[in-house]
Order: sequence, then C-alpha cells, then structure tokens
Amino acid sequence: MVKPFQLPLMPRRTIWSVSDLTVRIRDLLEGEFTDVFVEGEVSNAHAAQSGHLYFTLKDNRAQIRCVCFRTQLARLKFRPEDGLHVTVRGSISVYESRGEYQFYVEHVEPVGLGALQLAFDQLKKRLDAEGLFDPARKKALPVLPQCVGLITSPSGAAVRDIVRILQRRFPNLHVVLYPVRVQGEGAAGEIVQAIRYFDRTQLADVLILARGGGSLEDLWAFNEENVARAIVACTIPIITGVGHETDFTIADFAADIRASTPSAAAEMVVRTRQEFDAHLGDVREKIAQLLRYRLLQSSHRLRDLNLHRAARRLEDALRRRRQHTDDLVAQLAAALRGQLQSFERRFETSLARLAAVDFRARLRAAAVRLEQRTTALEVRIGRVLAAKGQLLDKFVVQLEERNPLRLLERGYAICYGSAGNVVQAADQVTVGEEIRVQLARGRLGAEVRRRELSANDNLQGNGETGAEDLRKK
Repeated sequence: MVKPFQLPLMPRRTIWSVSDLTVRIRDLLEGEFTDVFVEGEVSNAHAAQSGHLYFTLKDNRAQIRCVCFRTQLARLKFRPEDGLHVTVRGSISVYESRGEYQFYVEHVEPVGLGALQLAFDQLKKRLDAEGLFDPARKKALPVLPQCVGLITSPSGAAVRDIVRILQRRFPNLHVVLYPVRVQGEGAAGEIVQAIRYFDRTQLADVLILARGGGSLEDLWAFNEENVARAIVACTIPIITGVGHETDFTIADFAADIRASTPSAAAEMVVRTRQEFDAHLGDVREKIAQLLRYRLLQSSHRLRDLNLHRAARRLEDALRRRRQHTDDLVAQLAAALRGQLQSFERRFETSLARLAAVDFRARLRAAAVRLEQRTTALEVRIGRVLAAKGQLLDKFVVQLEERNPLRLLERGYAICYGSAGNVVQAADQVTVGEEIRVQLARGRLGAEVRRRELSANDNLQGNGETGAEDLRKK
C-alpha cells in the first residue's frame, strides 16, 4: 500500500528577548572562561570616582575591555598605565546594560619587568614630581648629637653593628631603640609609627632607619609610600642604612642622608675623638691665618694713611684742636675758681649776719605775746557767747507767747476750708462745703449748713443771713 506524500513539518520557532539572550550568552561565557590569562598592551586606562580602574587590553589585531575593581586594584604593587605590556588573569562576562563582553581582572603582572620593580619606578617618579626628594628640603645632621634614635629589628645583625660603632666612637652617646619589623606584612606601618613617635616626643637628635641586606621583596617595607611621607614629615634628621651598597629604596631618596650600609649610617652620626680634634685644629689654624692676614692688611693701610698728605693735614688739625681744647679747659677752670671764691665770701657774710641775730630771745617774746592774745581772745569769746545766749532765751520766750496754738488753749479755734486755707470770713466758704476745725487738742470735721454775714458783707454778698450751723462729722 502506497502511503500518501506528506510535507515535512517546519521546526518550531523560538523567539528570545534581548535580556534573555544576553543572560544566556553571559552564562556561556562565564562557564567557559572562568580562569583565563590574557597578554596585551594597556591603553585608555582611567580610574572612576568609585576607585575602579577601566582600561583596554589590545594587540595588533584585536582589543578587549577590562575592568579592575577597587579591591583587586589595592592588592597590586603597581598601577596599570597606558603603553604597559602586561598579563592579566581573570574571567570573561557580559555587561548587560551595554551588551558588551568584558574581562574582569583579578591580577596583573608586567611582561619582562617585575611587578615590584615597576611599582618602585612608578612610586619614585610620582614622589619625585611632588618634590619629596628635593635636596633643598633635606635637613642637616647635628654636629654632636646627645641621643640617637634607632629604628630597626632588635634581633638583626644591623642593630649590633650600629650600637658597637656608636659606643666605640662616642661612649657617652645615648641610644634609644624602637623595635620594629623590617619585612613582611605590617612592617611599613610599624616603621611609620616609630618615626611619628620620635617626632612627637623629640627624644632623639637624629634617627637611623636601618636593616640588613635582602631581595627586593624583603626590602619592600622601605618602598611603601606611607614610609616615605613619614620620613619627609619628620622634623628630626633621618639617616637610612638599608641593605647593601647597591640597594636603593624609596626611603633612601626621601631621607635626609642615605648611607650605603647600617654601619656606614652609624659612622655618619658621630665622628671619632681624633676627627673632632683634627677638625678643631684645622678651624683654629684657619682663624689664626685669617687674623694674621687682617692684621697685616690693617697695618699696611695705616702706614699708607700716615704717608698720605691728607692724613698729615688731619693730624695737624687734630693737634690744633687739642691745644685749643686745653686753652678752653684752663679758662673754664679759672672762671669756676672765681665763682667759687665769690660764693665763699657770700656764705661767710651770711654766717656773720646769722650770728648777730639771737633767735631764741625773739621766740620767747613771740611766745609771751601769743599767750596774752590767746587769753584776751578767750575772754572776748566768752562775753559774746553769753550775750548771744541771753538774746536767744528772749526770742524763745517771745516765740512761745506768740504761738497761735497757745491761743487755742484759751478756747479759740482755727477753721480751714476744703482747699486747706484759713477761713477768716463767712463769705470764704459755701453752704454744704466741708471744713476742718483745729482745736487745742484734736481736729473736727464739719459741714457748712448756714452762713451769717455782717451788714457790710450783705451789701457785697448774695444776701444770705442767719447763723451758721455746723454739723460735726
């Protein structure tokens, strides 16, 4: 039986969204390229405000975007920059927002040049551009320090060599050791702490920062940026003696003086007694030579001045001035003697006059006259006081007799109106007005009920008649 012909079924079409396709591609890339090493040249390197570093890794035919996050970048000894040939290690993924695949860097190694050497060169170049290695900034060593601060490992050979040399050269020198680690993790922080301690306490006059030889990795604590900045900020002069003569560190460039070895640093701090004596002898000889030269110069100049015609004229003028001065002194002495003789004569005459006067007799006569006048004055004062007292008694009696209050005791009274004035006539008050009556003992308050005017008052007043009734209040 022949089967009928059937068309083949069309495959089912799958439609992806952009997000789903991007996620699928990302999963494939992350699953396939998890730990990849890529070599190329760095270009367009720039850091974001977040601290992440973005750059492009390229060769002569292709390029790939790379990102190194802040945490990975902090672990690098150097900083990737344009033109640097490096090998990066990391993984590949897709940045979904832009639909771009990029390389996420976890570690970077320079090609051909070691990472530590590259980091050393970069840091040296940057600090030199800031002026930290400027010779004008460096401080001079004290001539004879009293105390030396030593920053090194207490168990190394460097500390023994330094102490031995210092004690041999100057036995009375005081040495203060600040023990630190000189290699490994945290060594740079301890060195910075030691420098700041001496700078804060000012215990030493000069500091020695030293350690023995080693590889670049062993000496890396002296290549840290914080160590260099601490050395520059210190107010005490610092000598570095790190490694061997061929070893150079960032600390050596930042220090005030760099010694080739720890032993050489100790020899720079203090001189021997013989060196001091020789130096003092040289200075003494130079001073003596200079003094002899100055004296010889001055004597020649003085001789030239003596021979000069102007000098002779000056000397003649000085001689004439001296003679004139002597004449003036003699004249002044004669005038002073004449004045002194005149004063002596006047003094003798005054003494004679004083001797002829008897002041004691005059004083006795004046005392008698003063006593007589004092007695007469006392008598006159007594008479005047008695007369004045009698006159005062008379006036007191008259005043008592004329006191208006004494009249009130004989039955009289004083009437005051509402305004406080003394009422002398009936027309000075009105009916209904309140008045006050002053008696010999006490006062009365009254009201005017009626007024009684005299015949003259009736002609001039309002015609009211009758006797006044006073109502006591």
